[in-house]
Amino acid sequence: MKLKYAVVFEQTPNNYSAYPPDLPGCMSTGETWSDIHEMIRESITFHLESMLEDGEPLLKPQVSLEEAMAQHCQNLKESKETLADFGNDEAALSTTFQMVEVEVTFRPAEAMV
Repeated sequence: MKLKYAVVFEQTPNNYSAYPPDLPGCMSTGETWSDIHEMIRESITFHLESMLEDGEPLLKPQVSLEEAMAQHCQNLKESKETLADFGNDEAALSTTFQMVEVEVTFRPAEAMV
């Protein structure tokens, strides 16, 4: 089964990171733009397959790109406010939002919510 998840990609001074808001705890980092795309696909697939192995229902994608942007901006605003409280002005991150498609194999008896 092919699934598409909204993913937040960030470029920092040292590397790239990515996470799908639909899957808490799923994230990845990579040294290059190409690396991070490959790594986040692997992370999402591994995360979903681990859920199935643990008997958890598969989480179908629900967050749109627009919702991912809004959620990320709110989180970033809260982070900057917290950093400002400690006198730390963090440099802005370069952020991109894209849909990422993965293929997950599961048995028909395994539920999807």
